[in-house]
Amino acid sequence: MTSEEIRTAYLNFFKERGHVVISSASLVPENDPTTLFTGSGMQPLVPYLLGAPHPKGKRLVNSQKSFRAEDIEEIGDNRHTTFFEMLGNWSLGDYFKAEQISWFFEFLTEIANLDPNRLYVSVFAGDKENRLPRDDESAEIWKKEFAKKGIEARDIEIITLEQGGEVGMQGGRIFYYGASKNWWSRAGKPSQMPAGEPGGPDTEVFFDFGLPHDPTYGKECHPNCDCGRFMEIGNSVFMQYVKAPDGTFGELPKRNVDFGGGLERITAAANDDADVFKLASLYKTITALQNKSGKEYTNPAYQKSFRIIADHMRGAVFMISDGVLPSNTERGYILRRLIRRAVRHAHTLGLEKDTLTPLVSDIIMIYHNFYLYLPEQKKHIEEVIATEEKKFGETLERGLREFEKHIGNAVSGHDAFILFTTYGFPIEMTEELAAERGITVDLTEFEQEMEKHRATSRAGAEQKFKGGLADHSEMSVKYHTATHLLHQALRNVLGSEVFQKGSNITPERLRFDFSFGRKMTEEEKKKVEDSVNAEIAKSHPVTYEDIPIEEAEKRGAIGLFEEKYGDKVRVYKIGDYSLEFCGGPHVENTSQLADVRDPDGSIRKGRFKIQKEEAVAQGIRRIKAVLE
Repeated sequence: MTSEEIRTAYLNFFKERGHVVISSASLVPENDPTTLFTGSGMQPLVPYLLGAPHPKGKRLVNSQKSFRAEDIEEIGDNRHTTFFEMLGNWSLGDYFKAEQISWFFEFLTEIANLDPNRLYVSVFAGDKENRLPRDDESAEIWKKEFAKKGIEARDIEIITLEQGGEVGMQGGRIFYYGASKNWWSRAGKPSQMPAGEPGGPDTEVFFDFGLPHDPTYGKECHPNCDCGRFMEIGNSVFMQYVKAPDGTFGELPKRNVDFGGGLERITAAANDDADVFKLASLYKTITALQNKSGKEYTNPAYQKSFRIIADHMRGAVFMISDGVLPSNTERGYILRRLIRRAVRHAHTLGLEKDTLTPLVSDIIMIYHNFYLYLPEQKKHIEEVIATEEKKFGETLERGLREFEKHIGNAVSGHDAFILFTTYGFPIEMTEELAAERGITVDLTEFEQEMEKHRATSRAGAEQKFKGGLADHSEMSVKYHTATHLLHQALRNVLGSEVFQKGSNITPERLRFDFSFGRKMTEEEKKKVEDSVNAEIAKSHPVTYEDIPIEEAEKRGAIGLFEEKYGDKVRVYKIGDYSLEFCGGPHVENTSQLADVRDPDGSIRKGRFKIQKEEAVAQGIRRIKAVLE
């Protein structure tokens, strides 16, 4: 079965069992400053797992696009990817262990056609320190499910090296592990949880690919061994307990189920091939690279480079489609690092120019039936990647020569800093190049060199404000409201492909970034100005409603219509001219935008004026405007 077939089958399977299919959230988290990217299907649903009612009911299912930046260094083996899809189903105070375990086992064995003899599971071994019992209930359910297939499932207490010993399979099929493996809470292990925090045991399912055990990962093999024989393909979390102020644990009044299973991993198991890069979603890119380079994926000298390019390009396509652009901070830095690392490994394959951009079409072709918005963003994605590839490609050769020139027994922090600032080498790339040559990088000195840059970034971050406002002053609120009129005017004049890509508001001016592929003409700018001023003069009331996102889409509201799992969105309406969802402050009537307060406190009638229109990135334009 293909990944697309597995995804469709999974969603339909749980839909038939009363689940509502919800859309994938954006890779850019909504109202979650703790993380740069959405890294699991559970992440956007945390408020509902903690007790808030979900507008679509108690049974939910989806396929969530996810990105984990911490896995970048792992790319190169047969299973790790930065971007992946997480199949998920949830019970919010409805069904619990018996249904979840039975359904997932049925899906794996009856729908995905996995051999039950090659499935192994882990369950929670309990925590004596916190008086949390062993999850014998899940183990018994698993025994009954395996028995239906004629399989006796022995349960085994695993003893790992960290516990002072090491015991392997022992003929078992159900394995008890401690809290580090089979307990979930946002804070970590039970001892780390604050009072009031919910958590619970989980049970994981592993597929046995039958590969020989690699003793470098330990003397004995077991399901959680990293040798490659076993691959985790699904994890059911049973949110069952809550921590009391005295440190004890009690039962939650409403228990939840949170399941997550890697789409690529389940598909790899269904095809009995432990290499997830053999799946079409990645191998199509690898095939294109083989054809262009003349190198073979099976060649150990090049396999890591093939995998890195395939993974990083897929991640870059989805990040850009969710509004991320290359930069030297935060999400933009991760995107830039993906693209530049892919360029470097293309160079390893002997592909030095125009290698990455042609891969975008293949990636979109694989995913366009499920992520319907991708084709319309193809040109923008290609332009962003082409610009970054060209920019870095021009300096890569010189940077590599510089690297080779300055290395000895180590790379100094100063040289690493120069490689970053002059040649665009992320410090991680310098570390990677150094590791390939068996030398170290002076990271302490590098950190000292970078401190001024960090100070500047911190200062900029402190100026961030919801909605792009610097403050809630009278003029900032007026300028924020004016961006709604500007957005609609741009779409009316330039076309419906225009969408907001960012804004920054101060009491002195507004700055508005939008998607458009060329410079505006003077006539177009005047039409936009005249349109905004005409709507200001009509004294439109500015009102809002909190409505479900589906209703906002039906009404034609402008916005990023990917489920954010906030049950409602705030939609602002400006007369019959503008309908857009937004979270910032607004004036009550557009006539207020014409009232400009001079420094002496007097008020006069003003008008909206575009001061500047310019490019800020490939396919992204910026307008600076004032009410003067």
